[in-house]
Amino acid sequence: MNGEGTGADGTTDDGAPYDLVTIGRCGVDIYPLDHGVGLAQVRTFEKFLGGSATNVAVAAARHGRRTAVVTRTGRDPFGEYVAAEIARLGVDNAFVEPVDGPPTPVTFCEIFPPDDFPLWFYRYPTAPDLLIDPATLPLDAVRDARIYWSTVTGLSQEPSRAAHHVAWRARERRPMTVLDLDWRPMFWPDEETGRAEVGRALEHVTIAVGNREECAVAVDETDPHRAADALLDRGLDLAVVKLGPRGVLAATREERVEVPTHPVEVVNGLGAGDAFGGALVHGLLAGWSLERTLRLANVAGAIVASRLECSTAMPTTAEVEAVAAGASPADVRPAVR
Repeated sequence: MNGEGTGADGTTDDGAPYDLVTIGRCGVDIYPLDHGVGLAQVRTFEKFLGGSATNVAVAAARHGRRTAVVTRTGRDPFGEYVAAEIARLGVDNAFVEPVDGPPTPVTFCEIFPPDDFPLWFYRYPTAPDLLIDPATLPLDAVRDARIYWSTVTGLSQEPSRAAHHVAWRARERRPMTVLDLDWRPMFWPDEETGRAEVGRALEHVTIAVGNREECAVAVDETDPHRAADALLDRGLDLAVVKLGPRGVLAATREERVEVPTHPVEVVNGLGAGDAFGGALVHGLLAGWSLERTLRLANVAGAIVASRLECSTAMPTTAEVEAVAAGASPADVRPAVR
């Protein structure tokens, strides 16, 4: 965890709050080393730490931010791997709890660059990170974190759903309370339930991040500007709408910025959004302009899209700035492997 320990009150040992606390998905990504073929033909794989909330915490830690993730694993070897890898990659694992019952989830993907990366989640009928208990939440750490990040996936089942609302009540819609719209229909009984839960969640957050399809679930709008307006109308301070190959749009009540993507040769696009999220966190905490934040977050996402894995592919600020200045991602090596 960035050289720090955790105090009894949920802060770091020096008494400072975390820069970022995330809550939600963790697991093991089992990614093929054979590309351009289906899983039935893949012969070799490599495992990596995965899960969106966990990846965002890792991504922000790469920018020097003190981060922690609230999640649960199974009591199994993969759970031990997840907890150890979270710590190795610079994130406090004090709030990673093993739980009896379901195993630590694994996720397989297929690699068909540049834009086809089917995912298979092995999380059924539930996963440990959906068993986060409201009674054991580190509420001091959640309340005091400079940024608190949750995802829509965590609302798909109880008791995780209740835990999210307990955490939001502890923050009382404090600024920089983020909801990643992260819509995964396979985790929900139906879209109507998902729409209702996302609507309830928007009452508690101040920043939303999602693509056009996710905005359609959240506010029934796919046009980027109308989606941003609808999110701001819900009381948010910042709406970030990802536009795919067109780039990203971000809007506040005073400002609206759209920036293009950073071109790269794509290897695996699955971790790009989490890299974007970690860089967004860093830019917001650093007080950068919205345009600079978005540009460098786009570059961070592009770097990860040029690599196979997600967590260990997350770039440092220096890597991002080098690629933004014209270096090739292939010439900028990940800081941690």
